[in-house]
Amino acid sequence: MSWEIHHRKGVWLPQIGWWLDAQSRTERAFVSHAHSDHIARHKEVLCTAATSRLLHARLPGRRAVTELPYGRSHDLEFGTRATLHPAGHILGSSQILIEHEEHGSLLYTGDFKLRAGLAAEPCATPHADVLIMETTFGLPRYVFPPESETIGRIIEFCRGAVAEGCTPVLLCYSLGKSQEVLMALAPAGLPVMLHADTLRLTRICGEHGLRFPEYREFDAGRLGGHIVICPPHSQGLLDRIPSRRTAVITGWALDAGATYRMRCDAAFPLSDHAGFDDLIAFVERVRPTRIYTLHGFAREFAQTLRRLGWDALAIGQGNQLEFKLSG
Repeated sequence: MSWEIHHRKGVWLPQIGWWLDAQSRTERAFVSHAHSDHIARHKEVLCTAATSRLLHARLPGRRAVTELPYGRSHDLEFGTRATLHPAGHILGSSQILIEHEEHGSLLYTGDFKLRAGLAAEPCATPHADVLIMETTFGLPRYVFPPESETIGRIIEFCRGAVAEGCTPVLLCYSLGKSQEVLMALAPAGLPVMLHADTLRLTRICGEHGLRFPEYREFDAGRLGGHIVICPPHSQGLLDRIPSRRTAVITGWALDAGATYRMRCDAAFPLSDHAGFDDLIAFVERVRPTRIYTLHGFAREFAQTLRRLGWDALAIGQGNQLEFKLSG
């Protein structure tokens, strides 16, 4: 059982001739989801139907696309079979399980979240011999509070701003986080306005099965009583809101001084990535023989796994191995 794995702006599997989440144009690539740092103008793409639609919206152009439903196997070259499983990251996000008679099975997670969300399919944990996993929050300090608690704080922030005659502005990435927050705001009973790009992507998500509370496009002339959801760094839109309270919605809100660094009034730790405890739980459920960590605190998390008895290495980084001394 062996896989040759290379990493350079994406994962390259030369034994089967496929890239995984390549960031520059390739002949053939699996695309786990449609965030901009995971897509490029590939000639041939394997992904879910929702990812295909969002990919085209964000990166128009002609390409050969195989849209594979979750759980359905697809034959690749060189005697390999691929199956997509939900990743729980954003709508349509997927992991790919690749099975080969000689090399065994390999699971690549892409970005994933084990905790249940409102705007993504529940994450699966299929068994694999080799696991390539993202480890954005791979340090012990990144354990997220319950989503219900964080959502309650966001709603309280919004209601407080409205009560004081201000417009609450929630800074969220236009794809994934914005749809999660929009659905989470339903109990607040406050009307919501969306940035134009967020609006466009939210409508596509609605076409693929998500049911949102009522929303409308941003209109500076009718702000009274509304919550505004827009991407970070939307300064042009923010300049049109004279009396505002801003909050960034990000997993990095767990870091000390987040509001100061991000120049906002509040920061709430709602993430579409797995926290440290969920990274550990994911490994325990998949039960791989070897683990490769990728992104974020990959080296540190690989060290943690080795201390727990797993065979783990960080892709493309120096791996300091620990040895127990006798005596």
